[in-house]
This record gives sequence, C-alpha cells and structure tokens, in this order.
Amino acid sequence: MLPVLHYQSYIKSATIIIELYKGEEPFANFLKKYFAANKKFGSKDRKHISTLCYNFYRMGKALPDIIVSEKIILATFLCGNYEKEFVLLLKDDWINLNNKSIAEKLQGLQINPLDIFPFKKEFSKEISQTALCLSFFTQPKLFLRFRPNYLRYKMIEKLTAAKVDYAFETLDCLAFANSTKVDDILDVGAEVIVQDYNSQQTLNYIKENIDEFKFPNSDVWDCCAASGGKSILFYDIVKSKSKITVSDIRLSILQNLHQRFRNAGIDKYDYFVCDLQKNTSPFPDIKYTTIICDAPCSGSGTWGRTPEQLYFFDTEKINYYSTLQKQIITNTMPQLKPGGYFIYITCSVFAEENEMQVAFIKKEFSLQLMHMELLKGYDKLADNMFVAVFKKANL
Repeated sequence: MLPVLHYQSYIKSATIIIELYKGEEPFANFLKKYFAANKKFGSKDRKHISTLCYNFYRMGKALPDIIVSEKIILATFLCGNYEKEFVLLLKDDWINLNNKSIAEKLQGLQINPLDIFPFKKEFSKEISQTALCLSFFTQPKLFLRFRPNYLRYKMIEKLTAAKVDYAFETLDCLAFANSTKVDDILDVGAEVIVQDYNSQQTLNYIKENIDEFKFPNSDVWDCCAASGGKSILFYDIVKSKSKITVSDIRLSILQNLHQRFRNAGIDKYDYFVCDLQKNTSPFPDIKYTTIICDAPCSGSGTWGRTPEQLYFFDTEKINYYSTLQKQIITNTMPQLKPGGYFIYITCSVFAEENEMQVAFIKKEFSLQLMHMELLKGYDKLADNMFVAVFKKANL
C-alpha cells in the first residue's frame, strides 16, 4: 500500500525529471544517469517515479498545454497502473470512470484518442489509428522465441518451477509481462532468444517457401545486422544450411553481434563494416542469393516500448529516414544475384518508409514483389513491423 503523500512526492520528482529531459538520448539512459546522480532514491522509489514518467509520455501528442504534474496524474489514471490510494488524487468527476476501459475513460474525459498519435495521413493504409493510439496506454509484452534443438518441455518445467506466468503466442513463442526476469531461469541467447512477436514473423516467407531459396547452396547477407536478431532467426529457420554474412556501419555494433552469435552457437559466418549510405563503401567480391535489409527507420512501430520518442517526434524525420532507406537499398541491390531474394523490413507504421519504398524498389530495380505484409502488433501488445519480399529476375 502506497500512502498518498508518497504519490505526491513521486509526482513532484517525476515532474522535475520530465522538465529536465529533452529527448536527446533514450529516456531509459537519462533515468539511469539521473538516479545515479541522486542517490536518495531507493529501488522502490525509482520504480514508482519511472512508471509515472513513462505514463506521462504515453499520452503522446495529446493535451500539450496542461501542466506536467496534472498530465502525470491524468496519464496514470488512463494507464491504470496505480495502487488504490492514488484515487485520492483524482478529480471528483473521474471517480465514476475508475473501473472503465481506457476507451471509456477517454470518452468520459472528452479526450480524442487520435490526438495521441495524430499522423493519420502518414500511416500505412492498414493501420487502425484508434487501436494504435489506445495500445499506447499499455506496456508491450516481453516475448521469447524457442531455439531449435532445445527441448521445450524442459524450459517450460523451469518456468513452472520458478512460478513465472507465461502464455503461448505460437508453438515457438512465449509471452510474458514486460517486467518478467527470465535470465536466471533460462539460458537466454542459447535456448531462447528475446525477440518481439512480430519480429519473429518477418521471415515467415522463407519458412513457408524454403525450397525456393535453394538451400543449402546459398549465401545470405544481413546488411544492417545490428545485434543480429534477424540473422539468428534466419539461421534457425534454414537449420544452419546457409552461409551468413553480416555488416553494419560501426565495428562496435558488430562486436555485440559477435557475442550474440557465440551464445547462439553460430561460428561460421563472415562480417564487414560498411556505410551503406555511401556508394563508395567496399564490398566483398561476392553476390548473394538473399539480402535481408532490416532498414534504419523511425522506429514508430516500437514506440509503445519507448513512448518518449512519440512525444518528441517531428514528421520531418520521416523524410530523413525515407531518404536513408533509398540510399541503402540502392547501394545493396547490385550485390543481389539474378534469381535472388531481397527482404525489406522496418519497424515503422509510416507509408513513406513502407509501401512507398516497395513502389521505389519495383520501379527502380524491376524486382517482382512476392509478398508484402504489415504485421500489426497493437492487438497483441507487440511491435508493429513491415516486411516485403522481392525476387530478382534470372538472366
């Protein structure tokens, strides 16, 4: 039970933090530095203050003119992640809405949910703006993917023994509350991979059409590999029977990937550093039967996890990422073999980064579109992803 005076103190601290934060780094990093510099906060204090801050940012672009402390209370009321004493801070006309759904609360407060994420004309056409906006008030889930060659029932036994709540999303995917600690229970990185539900679905075309990819005699290039999540997924789908090459813009990024590959048991792969924004980057003298382009993007499909990014977002950034994506696509395309596959992936909900890039690829490179899908996560408490699979004509 949290006394109302403690809530008032936490709201005051959260207000100070929010007024200091300018969106120049991930909010999680900013919070960590702030608490490190302010030792008076215990672990319980940090948890409550952090929750209040994140609740504030879950309001997105809505109600920009109300003062921060009032918006924290309103946002926390909408999110519903509070103890019963918090009700004492609510306005009298809110009390009757206390046990209502988020949509009913917004309606009762005469707040338009579309104001939270007000970029309707920029959205990919299949996005439900209302559903997306309502999803922002609930923290997305933690998802794990089972690796092949590990016994699932053994992992389930471990989770059950530890009394951890979980749910099967698919035979290969478990969902947990986001705060669940699984590292001490399962061998994360080896027997399971932390990977969002829809990120796990991005290579389903390969899984469903595996014969078309002519395994095992193939080469795949993950050109924007980052921490290697898509490469590990690819490796697991094709059962190791493909040569993997990874690249990214900085060696430090690939060093993190090397560690993840070691944990995942992947020891046969090539790598190189290159800036795909420039057409002067050196490439190995090889062409690939499959290129995976998990392109840098606005990340708008993942803002349920980082709501501060929505709060500070300017639509001019869409054009920046769209231009960057075109440069990367253009500079990777010469490395694709005739008859090869180009897989374009984003975690964006914006058409300029998704469907419009599909049109660009078809027009500029005459590739055949084999599959296109917007992977909606707002109904699963998962990320929103986009994937398009192209095939290059044989000579």
